[in-house]
Order: sequence, then C-alpha cells, then structure tokens
Amino acid sequence: TFDMGSPTDEVGRGSDETQHQATLTNGFWLGKHEVTQGQWEQVMGSNPSNFKGANRPVETVFWNDVTSFCEKLTEQERTAGRLPVGMAYQLPTEAQWEYACRAGTTTAYSWGNGITASNANYAYDGWDTGLQRTSDVGQYTANPWGFHDMHGNVFEWCADWYGNYPTGAARDPV
Repeated sequence: TFDMGSPTDEVGRGSDETQHQATLTNGFWLGKHEVTQGQWEQVMGSNPSNFKGANRPVETVFWNDVTSFCEKLTEQERTAGRLPVGMAYQLPTEAQWEYACRAGTTTAYSWGNGITASNANYAYDGWDTGLQRTSDVGQYTANPWGFHDMHGNVFEWCADWYGNYPTGAARDPV
C-alpha cells in the first residue's frame, strides 16, 4: 500500500494527479531499466528507434508493438525453459510502475523534489547540453530499489490506459 499521485502542494503537479492510497495485491518483477534496442532486436528482429545504439532504450514503438514484444519474449523464454510455469512478460500497471518508481520515497522524484539534467536525461533542462536524444540505459543513479531511468530518457508504456485517479483507496484487480 502506498500513496499514488501527488499532494496538492507539489510543484509542477497536474490537476489530474489526485493523491490516493493504492494497494498492490500481487507481487511482480520489473526490469531494472528500459528494454534496450539490442534486446528488442533479439526478440523482434528489427529496430524502429531513431536514436540508434544497442544499449539505448528502444523508442518510437506503440503499445501494440510492446505487447507483441512481451508475447514473443514470453514464448522464447518458455521454449528455452527459462520462464517458470504461470509467469509471463507483460507491461506493468500504472500503479505497479509508480510503486517501483517511488521506491518508498514520498518526494516528487526518488531523489527529491526537483529534476535537472544531472538526475535524468531530461530534455527540458538539457536543450543546450546534447540531451535532446536518448542516452544509454543505466547512466544515471538508480532509485533506492535499483531501478534506473524511471524519470527521463523515454516515456514508459503501462498495461492499463490513462484515466482520472479514483477518489479514496484503490486496489489492483486480482
């Protein structure tokens, strides 16, 4: 159980980020950084990215592309005997992603309340620093739980779609 969304006094908060309590009822695994172009190419056989580099995150992919990647990766890993029965690769829910991103912190970002190009590949602070492109994954300090690039570099896809946060407490479906 954690507080999802943002408090009303958080700098830069959007009006749709209503803070509420969320409970995750099932455990999950999450990769420590974005899927790299090298990983994508191994599974999908192509690389749609604009900013090429085997260790850069794959980008310019749509939700359907990403869910197809998860399905193919699941099939490959099952066939190779590396995926336990009942497990599958899939996108995290928004609640799972935010839980992992917050990593037990209560600030706007896992490192504090402000963001600059020294914290993340963050274009709004990096137009004159060369940050208007992706960078290799894991180049910035991980959050307290070991996840890299949870802010900046690329947008992340989630399993569920955008919608207004509920009022009151919320639970992941079982």
